[in-house]
Amino acid sequence: MMEKPYYQMSYPLQFLLLVLLAVAGLFLGGLICGIFIVIIYGVSGFSAMMNMGADMPASTLNSLKIMQMGSSVFGFLAPAIFFAKVIVRQPVPYLKTSRKFPLMLLLLVFFIMLVSSPLMEMLINFNQKMVLPQALKGLERWMRNMEDTASQQTEILLKMKSSVNFLVNLLMIAILPAIAEEFIFRGCFQQIFTGWTKSIHWGVWLSAALFSAIHFQFFGLLPRMLLGVFFGYFAAWSGSIWPGVLGHFLNNGTALVVSYLYQLKLIKVNPDEQQMFDWKSYSFSILLTLILFLTYKKVSQTQNQRLQAV
Repeated sequence: MMEKPYYQMSYPLQFLLLVLLAVAGLFLGGLICGIFIVIIYGVSGFSAMMNMGADMPASTLNSLKIMQMGSSVFGFLAPAIFFAKVIVRQPVPYLKTSRKFPLMLLLLVFFIMLVSSPLMEMLINFNQKMVLPQALKGLERWMRNMEDTASQQTEILLKMKSSVNFLVNLLMIAILPAIAEEFIFRGCFQQIFTGWTKSIHWGVWLSAALFSAIHFQFFGLLPRMLLGVFFGYFAAWSGSIWPGVLGHFLNNGTALVVSYLYQLKLIKVNPDEQQMFDWKSYSFSILLTLILFLTYKKVSQTQNQRLQAV
């Protein structure tokens, strides 16, 4: 009797296995990066990260960046590749790393990310005003503390005094997360949820919800979830992970570039400003984003029909 292939295991078991791989990867990555930091900066470089502040020395800031990049590589990218290659044994179709898609889709992704900015601002402002019932005030305080800690860490990481700092941050904030997070959330979790629920839409939305929740920034839950939905449909409709990777990169990279230019006083747009658009802009953004999404879907379907006909 032939052994049952690993990729035919139940979807709940696949989900549990992938989560365990990600947790193990984070632990292993933290250990490897920690050893690397101690070798370069000594024990003080590692322990000082526990006390973040605006005046932290360069060694501590560099240690924090090493840990951040390590979490992307070991916690997201490596588990996704391992799962697709060793467990599923079909890495290219499973992760959707094929580059056979119309280049027009990349242009549509660019414009979708551009015109959806007011929509994202609207969701950010709405989410920031979230208030829990009195009985859950303790939970709300914990969520606010988590949000404040994340904001403080982001503010520290985004301080760029040179072009080298900017390039390192581009790798840490835009390039690595775009690839690593898309590989595990849209490449793996979305596949699992889609098979589990027998629905592409449930697969997209559930993986987007997990993608948003895993950041533990609850007052940015809705806009981040919508971004996950964007990236999910980019992958599902095109059959390729790369349009979603581009969208993810554009989202993170644009925020980084704006912050860098603002720090250099080359632009007056404050990246922390939460009210740049009005309701007319919000309405126009929603309408145009929907139109571009439908165009993206149509172009993808046309290409898929051509491939099937060959």
